[in-house]
Amino acid sequence: MTLVKEVTIENKTIKFEFNKFAKQANGSVMVSAGGTQVLVTVCAADEPRPGADFFPLTVDYIEKFYAVGRIPGGFFKREAKPSERETLTSRVIDRPLRPCFPDSFRTETQIIATVVSYDHAHNPAPLALIGASTALMISDLPFEGPVASLRLGKDENGYILDPDYNVETDLDLTLACTPDAILMVEAGANFLSEDDMTAALAHAHKLMKPIFDMQIEVQKEIGKPKRVVVEPTYDQDVVNKVNEIAPPKIEACFQIADKLERYAALKVAKKEIAAIVNPDGDADAKESLSYAFDSLKSSIMREQILTTGKRLGGRGTKDIRHIECEPGVLKTPHGSALFTRGETQALASVTLGSGDDEQRLDTIMTPDKTDRFLMHYNFAPFSVGEARPLRTISRREIGHGNLAGKALKRILPDVSKFGYTIRVVSETLESNGSSSMAAVCSGCLALLDAGVPLERKVAGIAMGLIMEGDRYQVLSDILGDEDHLGDMDFKVVGDENGICALQMDIKCAGLKPEILAEALQQAKAGRIHILEKMNEVIKEPNTLSENAPRIFHIKISPDKIRDVIGPGGKMIKKIVAETGAKVDIDDSGMISICSPDVTSAEAAKNMIRTITTDPEVGGIYLGTVRRIVDFGAFIEITPGTDGLCHISELETGRVEKVTDVLSDGEQVLVKVLDIDRQGKIKLSRKAAFDQKPTH
Repeated sequence: MTLVKEVTIENKTIKFEFNKFAKQANGSVMVSAGGTQVLVTVCAADEPRPGADFFPLTVDYIEKFYAVGRIPGGFFKREAKPSERETLTSRVIDRPLRPCFPDSFRTETQIIATVVSYDHAHNPAPLALIGASTALMISDLPFEGPVASLRLGKDENGYILDPDYNVETDLDLTLACTPDAILMVEAGANFLSEDDMTAALAHAHKLMKPIFDMQIEVQKEIGKPKRVVVEPTYDQDVVNKVNEIAPPKIEACFQIADKLERYAALKVAKKEIAAIVNPDGDADAKESLSYAFDSLKSSIMREQILTTGKRLGGRGTKDIRHIECEPGVLKTPHGSALFTRGETQALASVTLGSGDDEQRLDTIMTPDKTDRFLMHYNFAPFSVGEARPLRTISRREIGHGNLAGKALKRILPDVSKFGYTIRVVSETLESNGSSSMAAVCSGCLALLDAGVPLERKVAGIAMGLIMEGDRYQVLSDILGDEDHLGDMDFKVVGDENGICALQMDIKCAGLKPEILAEALQQAKAGRIHILEKMNEVIKEPNTLSENAPRIFHIKISPDKIRDVIGPGGKMIKKIVAETGAKVDIDDSGMISICSPDVTSAEAAKNMIRTITTDPEVGGIYLGTVRRIVDFGAFIEITPGTDGLCHISELETGRVEKVTDVLSDGEQVLVKVLDIDRQGKIKLSRKAAFDQKPTH
């Protein structure tokens, strides 16, 4: 029997339908708001995956084009490779749900959220996350929810629940929470202060209470009994021996600042311990040894930070690793920069292009929309000293690139001031903590090196947290190990005045608002320090590279657009062919001219001005003879505009035949003598003798 629940948050009503769709799944629900509907299903294998040492969770968010009554574009008329938006939304669903399962749960699990209807007024992404949590709550899987999500905007009038994607606001915040704690944050902002960001997070969390209550209620009504998770067992004698002899060796390794040297020392220490504890190489003992050794690494690192405030390599909790910035390291790209922070290094390049290079976005939410700013992040295996095959771009790379792009997009000049399409590529050359924030810093430096007149400079920093009970330490500029073994990964981008992008994943319950506020303030001090280092090498945008194309803009009357294009595009093709410049025209009459050099751009501008400028009495024009008649010649002085040069105006003396002086297609200087009320133009060839063209 179908069960229906409804939840109202401010003026938004969300409807949940159970036991109607996809009933063979472990859990399923149709979530609706207005005309937007998302079907969410959860399925899991019956038994744990053999040999798995992680939770094999797969999350897929899919937007169907039939949801908006459209057929997909392109050659293949069906949905295939997920778009970047679908990939990013899949990550947003995965990140807060994954920590809500027991550490020892190793069963293959799949969540699929399918947008089957979309009305452009209700965002499907938060509905998908809420639906995933609700489906897990009623399933037999050991999910420790509930989790709720919403999207919040902010403008001068206050907060906006589920703001319009096509309207830029001062804040675009996506939040996922349990009743007691924040789990995940994604935000772009117009340089909001730390206090404003903290207040927005608290406000969003309060709005979620009805969603939590509904999930708990429906679980009691139709929820299946939860599976019992069998905790792994280990040889206690092996564990005790490792706990006895390993701590001094691990502590000594943790004093080594260099990542690769530290890892090598830990491998040696583990082998030495294995030779003592498990000399025969017993498989069960080996597994118990690895468990004990890894547990000790975590507990020793965490306790050392909480007790002494000293981190791996001896760094303090607020210390930022050594920073080096070098713009202009690549010769041919239009801009480049190398940013190194400790053992994390990013090489950014900037390419400037024309309107033809804009990325066309074809999704159910943004049909026929284009983007003039492209941010691409790459993470090669050599950056962590690994040898593995190169494959397609990973979800992680897409996510990190989106975060960096969200930040840099906030500081780009308006298209009217800088009409280029801009592509930034960040190549991660080394990684040991927050390569996405290195991408922000290197990207900002590279944009300045390319001569992009940025509104302001930004820097990014990754914050961490170690918390045990009431004891905690907030960590600035975290290492990879501190991210893996810590309780928070909190990335903040901005300048000295505010935040423009934020991403946070919390692994512990009960993060207090005062800890979050402290982390934000500590992040501010850290990014100001990084900005100072960036300012030491480049303060203002460079001049535009000689390799960069030149873009100029001309504003014409919309009535003249057809004249520039010409019948069948004949005129604009002629301009491009004769000058070598690219010419783009929008509906407002704004013309963008992109060329490899100034000369060709000026030639294109002159041709366009000639086409769009109305003839003036007294003007001297270089015209083309289009038709000869007995009484004179019709001469085209601008494309599509001609006038009559009477036979008496051809020469200072008498002319018997027009063909004695002119021939078809000949170019000749003429002067405009008069333009009557009907627009007829009277020309004179003899009046233009010894004159130079004025148009």
